[in-house]
Amino acid sequence: MNYRPSPLAGLPPVTKNLLIINALFLLATWVLRNSFGIDLTHYLGLYFPASENFHPAQFGTYMFMHADFMHLFFNMFALFMFGRVLESYWGPKKFILYYVITGVGAAVIQLLFKYIDYTNAASLLTGEQIAIVYEQGAAALREYKNFTNPDMANFNYVLNGSMVGASGAVFGILLAFGMLFPDTELMLLFPPIPIKAKYFVMIYGVAELFLGVANFAFDNVAHWAHLGGMIFGFFLIKYWEKKGI
Repeated sequence: MNYRPSPLAGLPPVTKNLLIINALFLLATWVLRNSFGIDLTHYLGLYFPASENFHPAQFGTYMFMHADFMHLFFNMFALFMFGRVLESYWGPKKFILYYVITGVGAAVIQLLFKYIDYTNAASLLTGEQIAIVYEQGAAALREYKNFTNPDMANFNYVLNGSMVGASGAVFGILLAFGMLFPDTELMLLFPPIPIKAKYFVMIYGVAELFLGVANFAFDNVAHWAHLGGMIFGFFLIKYWEKKGI
């Protein structure tokens, strides 16, 4: 009999459990949506605080939700590659604290910039139109519908659209890896060339800053959340270094 070890064998406990939990959340999302018509995203995704769908617990739950398999795969692949190294270096308690803080921090930064989008979108509407969106918008999006008026539709998406994914915490992990192991060489896929971790992180950070400032909202990616995870990660690591933790 041939024995093949599990791909998760040998992983430190927090990284392994995060991989399992995130996969289970996506599986539960599929099952509940397809079998019972219940979309977990409406409850566990992160909403703008002015939305009727918002709940403070979403600052924690959103990072376990993913839009689809590929969204999950890329986040979990990065967690698998870099999270296990950091957890082995820091230990499980410090690693999970870092993961949660950067994930929550990413959400805070994203919502701060979403407030700018909210005010800009609201400025294009009349008071009556804003009231209609508040009354009908959330229900419309739950039925995968939106307003025909493009300005009302945009305002509704800003107000009642949700954010999901572990990307903020994952970008915090990338930042930590680059700071703690700066000269480690990583092999890029496109182009297939080696690059030191510190330069890889710098390129990613600059790219996310550019995309956030350019307001590439059409790509449906929370760029400010990515940058927020890196910002919170940077200051948390510096704080730990200062305190000798």
